[in-house]
This record gives sequence, structure tokens and C-alpha cells, in this order.
Amino acid sequence: MIVVPVKEGENIERALKKFKRKFEKTGVVKELRRRQQFDKPSVLKRLQMEHAVYVQKLHQEED
Repeated sequence: MIVVPVKEGENIERALKKFKRKFEKTGVVKELRRRQQFDKPSVLKRLQMEHAVYVQKLHQEED
């Protein structure tokens, strides 16, 4: 549960911004969107390999 302490005289918009930031950090919406679509394990593995190759190329260019 997210708790946002509101100080005496604090603007409600500021408190709402704090709440939104904390909620975003929890990753609930991101997880919900990820679960809406099923990806086959083979597709996930291929994407991970593509990402690894991409990162490796980036590191090689830095050297």
C-alpha cells in the first residue's frame, strides 16, 4: 500500500504528484501491460539474444 504523508498546508497537487511518482516506481502498470500479452518462450529467448548482441556491439565500439 502506498502512503503519502501530506503536511499541514501542503498543496494537494504536490501530494498527488508524489503519489503518482511512488505508484510509477512500483511498476504495477508496467507489469499489467506485460501480462496482457503472452509471448512464447522461444520469442523471449530470441529477443534476449538480440539485445545481448546489441549491447556487445555497443561495448566494442566504445573500446
